[in-house]
This record gives sequence, structure tokens and C-alpha cells, in this order.
Amino acid sequence: MDLYEYQARDMFEKHGVPVLPGIVAETPAEARAAAAQLGGIVVVKAQVKVGGRGKAGGVKVAKNPDEAEAHAAAILGMDIKGHTVHRVMIAAGAAIAEEFYFSVLLDRAERRYLAMCSVEGGMEIEQLAVERPDALARVAVDPLVGIDEAKAYEIVDAARFPADLRDQVAGVIQTLWTVYKEEDATLVEVNPLVRTEDGSIIALDGKVTLDENAEFRHADHAALEDKAAANPLEAKAKHMNLNYVKLDGSVGIIGNGAGLVMSTLDVVAYAGEQFGGQKPANFLDIGGGASAEVMANGLDVILHDPQVKSVFVNVFGGITSCVAVADGIVGALQALGDKATKPLVVRLDGNAVEEGRAILAHADHPLVTIVDTMDGAAAKAAELAAAAS
Repeated sequence: MDLYEYQARDMFEKHGVPVLPGIVAETPAEARAAAAQLGGIVVVKAQVKVGGRGKAGGVKVAKNPDEAEAHAAAILGMDIKGHTVHRVMIAAGAAIAEEFYFSVLLDRAERRYLAMCSVEGGMEIEQLAVERPDALARVAVDPLVGIDEAKAYEIVDAARFPADLRDQVAGVIQTLWTVYKEEDATLVEVNPLVRTEDGSIIALDGKVTLDENAEFRHADHAALEDKAAANPLEAKAKHMNLNYVKLDGSVGIIGNGAGLVMSTLDVVAYAGEQFGGQKPANFLDIGGGASAEVMANGLDVILHDPQVKSVFVNVFGGITSCVAVADGIVGALQALGDKATKPLVVRLDGNAVEEGRAILAHADHPLVTIVDTMDGAAAKAAELAAAAS
């Protein structure tokens, strides 16, 4: 789960990371009141979970409450890369002397954490990494040790911080590691981490991504979720404990096992090129031991996606019996009744495959087509989606 900047700021403050005061506003009047409360120069910052806010006009400096109100009126409702601004944060201004960058993230490929740091912050880190890769220090972090004092100084030295800032920055980095560890995050990023003219090191902007698999350890994290902004299908799937991600395509995908589902996405995208560019509409992994109920829930979610024109069910029976999959398909179609109007292409293989195919053949539902091979099923699903588009 990605947090808004104001949520990251509050989390930083909770763990002792130096931050500036900030107040959230949802109306221009609230922005004016917040600016008056903070006093002096403030920054009106759009709260969206996407970068490039400044370039889009979503970050404005206000010298007084009147300007803060006017800027908020212009920013609220703005579309920034497909994200509508519903709230702004009124942040206290800072006299910035230097801007730095720091992040710690989960490096899945290496099965460890990775800290990245630079004395050249403020710009988009992707741009810096491409244009001046030598300016971005990358330091591996052992998950069993984390960022202790020695590792913090290693990061600071690798980023070539000046000697007079070394101790102070190392201390802030250790505190940011505390946020990462204690909150079960997969990303903690500060851009920029600044030195103010009075010599203070402050996290001026923060980005935090939390590991949803650790929600059971953090009852307070539920309050951080923006349910109003969530995709309704993803929210419904999450409520059903389904591993579902909405994509922008026309062929619904159901499979068992993340590897098989990822392969299915590729096969459908390839086959779809022959039928007007049909693409996968979602990622949905029903898991290795999925029951008929899970299959029915998955179909319920996908068939209610208006972008879906056909559905490809691709299951290799291992722990999951093809009988359970077939029963789930038949049961889901019975429960949906007339609401089920989209064709299903089903490819079953593995555990109890003949029995599963027999169940589907006996049901003889007009929407269901059984195809033996993965490539053939993908092509058929793409063809049906194209015909319905």
C-alpha cells in the first residue's frame, strides 16, 4: 500500500525523523486556515500517489493565507497523470541550502534490502540514475543486520557527503531505517532530504510503501487506506482475499500460481496481436489449493469488469484438483445467472483433468469453451474478445 505524502510525514514524525509541520486541507478555506495557523511562507502540495506534481502545477509556494487559498482552489480537482487531487497539504516553508536523496527498499532479485543515497537530490531519481549513475550510491543492506551505525556511515561515505554533515545525515538515515523496519515497509524514500540554512537536516518530502502481507501486525495501517480512491474491483477482490490486480485489457485471466498467471498474461498478449491488439484485463492468482468457492469468487469479480469481453481460465491441477475448478466454474455461472454474458475459455490440465473436463462437458454451458492447450486457449479467448469489442 502506497501512502500519501502527508501520511508518510506523520509516520516519519512518529518515529523521530525530522520533518516540518504540515496540515491537510480538502477545501480552499481549510487551506487558508492552515496557512494562517502555520504562519509565514507555506507550500501548497497536491496529495496524489504519483510523481511529477511540481511539473504539473501541483506544488505552489504561498506567501500568505490569501495565496494559499488561491493555490488550493487551483490545485484541488486537478488531474495529475490520471490521479484527481482531493486534498492538499499545507507545509511550512524551509530555507533550503542543499538537497539530497535517500531511500531504502526491498531488492527482490537479490533477496535483501538496498539503500540508495545521493548528494544530488530534488530531481527525479530515475533521471539521475540514467544521466549520472555515478552520483547515486547503491549500498546492499543485510536483512539480518539492517542499517546500524556502521552501515549508515558506509552509506553516507559512499554518497560522498561532506565531513561536517556526516554525523547528522547518518543519524537521520538510521531513524529512517527504523521507520522501514518497524512499519514493515518495502520502500521508504526521501526526496529531497535537505540541509536548511540554519544547518538542520530535514525530510522535506516522503514516500512510503507498506507491505500488505504484514497487515496482521499493524492494526493502525487499515486507517491509512484510501478506500474512496481504490478501484472497486480491486477492493472487492481484496475483501474476498483474492490476489487480483486490474489491468487495461479485454481478456480476463484466472490461473493458479503466480508463475502460471504471468505466463498466461504473456501468451494472451502475444495471441491478442492477431486479433486487433487484445490484452489481458487483470492478474488473478487463485492459489495452489484453491477451492470451488475461490474460483467462483474470482469469476464473480472478473465478469463484473465492463472492460472484460472474454475470460481465460488456465489451471494446472496440482494441489488444486481440476474437479474443484470445474465445480467452481459451473457454480459461479449458476449463481450469476443472466448476469453472466461473457464467454469463458477453459484450459485444464494435471490433477483429475479428465474428471474436470467431464463436469464442464456435462454442464454444457453455452458460454464455456474447453480448449486443451494453453496457446490454443489464449488465441480463442483473444478471438472472442475481439468479436465482442
